[in-house]
Amino acid sequence: MARGIQAGDKAPDFTLPSQTGEQVRLSDRLGERSVVLYFYPRDETRGCTAEACAFRDSYEVFADAGADVIGVSSDSVDKHAGFADHHKLPFTLLSDSGGKVRKSYGVPATLGVLPGRVTYVIDSTGTVRHVFNSMLDIGRHIDDALTVVQKLKSERAAD
Repeated sequence: MARGIQAGDKAPDFTLPSQTGEQVRLSDRLGERSVVLYFYPRDETRGCTAEACAFRDSYEVFADAGADVIGVSSDSVDKHAGFADHHKLPFTLLSDSGGKVRKSYGVPATLGVLPGRVTYVIDSTGTVRHVFNSMLDIGRHIDDALTVVQKLKSERAAD
């Protein structure tokens, strides 16, 4: 497995299909905005649903701070579409069916089999500014990401 992407590294670019079938390229989302990219194990599981709904509930705050939220798992486009509709998720979910992007970021597996839960905050230049890895501390994924995104917004305003 690749060394995990750390703060200060350039975020690996990728293109994956979203829940609508649209091809989404990370670099196309950067420029004026930052990106909160979170990898999670599976749609409709307790922890993953709680995390997605927490991002949903804070979505406007992320958007106001100039950030896009993107969730990534190996679930299919159709499964993502159902998950997003069921929980009224306003952000993009991407299907990494072969796990290639997960591997390029070095997202670890738990017990060697369950895909990990890692959140990256990527600034508008494509540099990773924050990484948080925890299967259980779901609230901190959102709280830490929001803190970093708001800091990035204030840095942009000062420029």
